[in-house]
Amino acid sequence: MFLLGAGKALRSEPKAYVLMEAETKAVLEEHNSDLKLNAGYLTKLMSILLIAEKIDKGELSMSDILTASESVKNTKGSVIWLESSDKLSVEELLKSVIIGNANDALTVLAESASGDINTFVMDMNAKAFDLGMRNTFYSAPYGYYCNEEYTTARDIAVVCSELAKYTFLTPFFSAWRDFVKNGKVELVNENKLTKSYGLHIGFKACHSDESGYCIAECGRNDGGDTFIAVSLGAENEDISYNTVKTLLKKAFRKYKVTLTMFPDEMLKPLAVIGGTESAVETGLAIQGKVTVEKEKRDLRTKVVYPEYINAPVHIGQPIGSAAFYSGDTLVYESEIVAKKDIPALSFNFVFRSMLLKMIE
Repeated sequence: MFLLGAGKALRSEPKAYVLMEAETKAVLEEHNSDLKLNAGYLTKLMSILLIAEKIDKGELSMSDILTASESVKNTKGSVIWLESSDKLSVEELLKSVIIGNANDALTVLAESASGDINTFVMDMNAKAFDLGMRNTFYSAPYGYYCNEEYTTARDIAVVCSELAKYTFLTPFFSAWRDFVKNGKVELVNENKLTKSYGLHIGFKACHSDESGYCIAECGRNDGGDTFIAVSLGAENEDISYNTVKTLLKKAFRKYKVTLTMFPDEMLKPLAVIGGTESAVETGLAIQGKVTVEKEKRDLRTKVVYPEYINAPVHIGQPIGSAAFYSGDTLVYESEIVAKKDIPALSFNFVFRSMLLKMIE
């Protein structure tokens, strides 16, 4: 049973849910987060991500005018009633997809981005692979129900964590109602949290007989903390919305993002055997950010480090590791690396050293 609050519980819970911090992608709460399910129109989040990347790279512009092809004819589901040869800006098309779930608008964007729909779907799956989404497969950009298509709450949260980086999308994701085609077509957002959740910055809600009620919701506070809650397969709208609101409320109350901040001065120089220098300075390869509980004390660090290393030593060479714990939970790990090159001793080096000492 998923608890809503003290003394009050939901009648049931969604098939799966997850709470994730957007920057570190740390999973903070979950239930069946890797269960493969159909998520309906939440599929469009990956489609939107690919378009957002094109815009960010300058390959598409919001002001670009795109022409609808014959492919928009007889489009199923939500539409803005495009006809072939209709011309709309990328901004209007993107707005139509994000707010109104318009499949014909998405067709125009997908064909512009990848040339044709099949290639766009291949690009969606390639991006999923790049993001480590091993439990997701897309068969179309739209979110039509298909036995072959599946994803998970965790994988959707990963997509959302990428979308959260593109702040130019926030006005679209935050809009409850808008118009396109010179005011002739009204768009209404199915995600009611655009109106009622003050920290809302995205993303999408949907429902169907096959997938149930699904929602991916993202909130950001004034300090920049950003959390994502995904609920899949709820039996009704109330369960879907209450699940993500409860998760996000808990996230902002309980968790914080902090830097590892492990100073290199804490690591003594490592002895080098057979090198032109007797020791090499070391440091963390990457200082990271971690998500921890606010009530936990500072991070505890465990360093694994040899007593010495044999020359030659190369700058950036892994030497050991530093593991960061919040309580008993491992939250981050980084390699310890050499900070400079130390060549191995050679006859010429020894001979030159002896001559210098004799001259002195």
